[in-house]
Amino acid sequence: MATRSLAAPRAGIWPWLGLALVILILDQFTKTLILGSYKLGDATYITSFFNIVRAHNTGAAFSFLADAAGWQRWFFTAVGVAAAIFIVWMLKSHPGQKLFSFAMAAILGGAIGNVIDRLMHGYVVDFLDFHLAGRHFPAFNVADSAITIGAICLILDELRRVRKAR
Repeated sequence: MATRSLAAPRAGIWPWLGLALVILILDQFTKTLILGSYKLGDATYITSFFNIVRAHNTGAAFSFLADAAGWQRWFFTAVGVAAAIFIVWMLKSHPGQKLFSFAMAAILGGAIGNVIDRLMHGYVVDFLDFHLAGRHFPAFNVADSAITIGAICLILDELRRVRKAR
């Protein structure tokens, strides 16, 4: 007679893919609003430290390689697709690790959101502009935010894992 484990059932990959999809939809929805409402360079003052702007980024984070001859569009698209495939594989391998899977799902949703932009427009649409004392942080978007939160959660997950191992 088989016995059932008293441990919680192992979560599958689908909730994590669902989270990635929610992030992707939110990212693309907000970018569609910006593209429909703003011309390149337009800005709306929100607070003394935050504006909504329309910016195009042909490079990677912080406009890395934005001034390259155009090859970077396809390079960063390929990197995003490869990352997405790797992340799905990692989610299939570790679906029960909640913080790790949350981090991977956030990065997946953000990466796909930016890949879609590169394929559709040739650039990533950025619109969140934080600034202080006249100095502006590079504009970013929901996808970038999800990737950043995911990276922070990966670091926290690893620190937690190292602490448990001691």
